[in-house]
Amino acid sequence: MARQGHYIGAPNGIVLCVDSKGEGNIEGHLYHGYEKEGIPFQSYEKVFRISEELFNALGFPHAGNGDRDIYGHIHDYQKKELVKVLKDEELLEKHGDMGTFVVRVQHRQHSSWQGRVTYLEEDRTVYFRSALELMKIIDGVLCDTEQRCEE
Repeated sequence: MARQGHYIGAPNGIVLCVDSKGEGNIEGHLYHGYEKEGIPFQSYEKVFRISEELFNALGFPHAGNGDRDIYGHIHDYQKKELVKVLKDEELLEKHGDMGTFVVRVQHRQHSSWQGRVTYLEEDRTVYFRSALELMKIIDGVLCDTEQRCEE
């Protein structure tokens, strides 16, 4: 049986490879099809910034609040012609020490993100309605993986 969530399926799909988790933050590498090397991150904020830059360069998903980003800042973004350098299959070969997540942001409305995230190790897909909810979903999965949660 084919694994349902093991695909990228969107030009803006990203793969989060989480290597460690600490005080409310995660560390690892973010991959997308337009760069060969993973982009290191040390916090959710960095993940959101990298992703927003990609979405703005692609012009997808369109920001529902015009030129206002997830942080409420107004910008004049120019869509760029990006060339794919990694196939979806190559992206799906990337893995983090603690967990691997495929994030597919389908909409950017209300100064936040809506979409779905797949935890590849368990082939479990969950829909999220905001960047905060996405963060909580990832934290919950990593907490379950560690079998301990800080309350």
